[in-house]
This record gives sequence, C-alpha cells and structure tokens, in this order.
Amino acid sequence: MTPARLAELHGLAFRQSRPWSAAEFADLLEAPHVALLAEDHGFALTRTLAGESELLTLAVDPARQRRGIARGLMGRWIAALPPGTERAFLEVAADNGPAIALYEGCQFARVGKRPGYYARQGAKPVDAWLMARDLTLGQSPGEQRHGPRIG
Repeated sequence: MTPARLAELHGLAFRQSRPWSAAEFADLLEAPHVALLAEDHGFALTRTLAGESELLTLAVDPARQRRGIARGLMGRWIAALPPGTERAFLEVAADNGPAIALYEGCQFARVGKRPGYYARQGAKPVDAWLMARDLTLGQSPGEQRHGPRIG
C-alpha cells in the first residue's frame, strides 16, 4: 500500500482530527522497527522495540467498518510480534467508543490517561486513553491462556 493510499484511508477514518499526510507515512515506513499490516480497505501501522509494540495508527474506510477488518488487523499485529515482546500498547481518543470497544475486545485494558491529547477541529481537545495488553513470555500470542484468541 502506498503512502498516498495510507493517507487517503487515514483521512477518511479520522475526520475529527488532522489526518496524517503521505509524506508522514513515507517517513514512518522508512523508520526502523515500523511495520505495516494492510488490507484492501484498512491498515495498521506499528512500532516494535525493546520488548514493547505500539499501535501507531489503525484506519479502516468508514464504508467498510463493522466487517471485522480492524479486528483482523489487531489479530495479525499480535500474532506477528517477535518472541520476547512483553507488552502491546496504544492510545485512543476517549470519545471514540467503537475503537475502545474493539481494543477492550482484543484484551487491552485502560492503564492511563493523557488529558487534552487529541486536538479537534473547532472543538476542545479530547483526552487519550493509554491502553495496554501484557503478553505472556515464552508463549506465542495464540498460545496465551488468559483470554480468547483474537483475529
């Protein structure tokens, strides 16, 4: 998927905040430890380093949402993590109920809050929830015993 297509999908999915540009995606794709998981109508961009993996962004075309694309991308992310990855984490706008429900359904829990983190066009900034999922050492994510497998 090209940086231009990533920016297009991001713009469709993130109407309340500034979407990322093609140049920003191109820079991220060149950065070390960054991985792209892509589907025809959505993608996830992650960075894994020093035993932790961060979901940088997840975007699905609104016309294709509620069809399992995001859940599938989440499952692919967790399944692809290298051995020794201890934690996966992400930030999500506190007013994004569908995304929060998705992440909670994928075994992520709220572990912190960043007040006023997300700028909104013509509105007050919105808090971000920091969400995390501890991964069991010595087992692949699919072998974990503390919850249902995602993806």
